[in-house]
Amino acid sequence: MENKKKKVTFSDIAKYTHFSKTTISRYFNHPETVTDENKKIIEEALQALDYHENKLAKVLANGKTEFIGIIVPNLSMHYYAELLSQIISTYDTFGYKFLVFESQNDQAKELQYIDELMAYNIEGLIMISHFPHSEVLSHYPIPIVTIERESQYVSGVTTNNYSGALLATKHLMDINNDIYIHINSKLTENNPDYYRTKGFLDQCQANNLPYDLRLQDLGNGFEEMNAIYTSLFEDFERLYKGKRKGIFVCNDTHANILLNIIYRHYGHLPHDYNIVGFDDSSISREAIIPITTIHQDIKGLAIGAMEIIIKEIEATKQNKVVQHTYQRVEPTLMIRKTTHQ
Repeated sequence: MENKKKKVTFSDIAKYTHFSKTTISRYFNHPETVTDENKKIIEEALQALDYHENKLAKVLANGKTEFIGIIVPNLSMHYYAELLSQIISTYDTFGYKFLVFESQNDQAKELQYIDELMAYNIEGLIMISHFPHSEVLSHYPIPIVTIERESQYVSGVTTNNYSGALLATKHLMDINNDIYIHINSKLTENNPDYYRTKGFLDQCQANNLPYDLRLQDLGNGFEEMNAIYTSLFEDFERLYKGKRKGIFVCNDTHANILLNIIYRHYGHLPHDYNIVGFDDSSISREAIIPITTIHQDIKGLAIGAMEIIIKEIEATKQNKVVQHTYQRVEPTLMIRKTTHQ
């Protein structure tokens, strides 16, 4: 039977290098206190001894877990799934690992999950979900950064949703529709997505455009959302038959659901339906007909959030006052096949 490889200890490294165990400990826990020459000697020893770092021991020694918590509302929305993937992929750049909870838009669960994450001694928290209010978040003793949600009392990163809505509505104007429709949830002004509705409304009113604003609960999960959008489609067919309908949908996942309903009904996308989504998530490119959409820099949002939270983590470690940061990314229009010239 093959013998198990012996675990290399600090004592082994000290013996090999002729340094004290204190020097070896400082190399791992406070490397800034070790000279470059001694670092090189220790690194050569680690390679020769085939040393594998004990992460748990390091956590117990210095209390730094190198973990950041993330709470995401759901992963059925392609935007959230893509954003989460982009955040996780920053490990190679920033060296932080992630503990992720999916809350299904349940406020009680989100508070429970935050407590669970705090028990794991996370160094920071990224909130993509919409609860609780940032004033509540500000009382937790760790840096917290939000993405695309209310962030009055903490740092946040978001897209200029108002500008994106103006772009979407202007594009629908340019291709001459008879009625302009916006579909979204009922949102308050402290939610960044509210400004998708406000931008649409301001553009329509400024240009005297006939519009139909559909603000309602849009459901959770595919079956519920599909039923709601089927009802909306039946309304549009009844009210606006034969008229060119310019429809600005709140996100790409919902735009794709509406597109599929129309396509199943007609066997194609009629020229009297023009659909614009929001996010430029993967589904806008993978849909049966690629969806015209407002491009969010999802990778930029992820990197921006990580840069802010790492800066705040470092400030916290040095007992400095954390200065909250708010970044806003500009969107662009991606014209694809769901709008007809």
